[in-house]
Amino acid sequence: MPDRTRAHVFVSGRVQGVFYRANTRDTARANGVDGWVKNLEDGRVEAVFEGPEDAVEETVEWCHTGSPAADVNGVEVEYDDPQGEDGFEIRR
Repeated sequence: MPDRTRAHVFVSGRVQGVFYRANTRDTARANGVDGWVKNLEDGRVEAVFEGPEDAVEETVEWCHTGSPAADVNGVEVEYDDPQGEDGFEIRR
């Protein structure tokens, strides 16, 4: 699927316990992006966004601010070939 891209994102700062994952899911779904989001033991949030390039970029850009109660310090993004994600879920 040449019009699709995949972004693997790691978000640091105060991003756990502030509804970051739920807001990420809602934003990704609103943008028509597939993938998943989860908390990491080190306090970061990890997410994968897959879909049309402009929609993925808009979702990645949202990560820099995140949910209203979040305080994002950094966003690392790695791009890869699409893997066929379908839907968007919060992983535990």
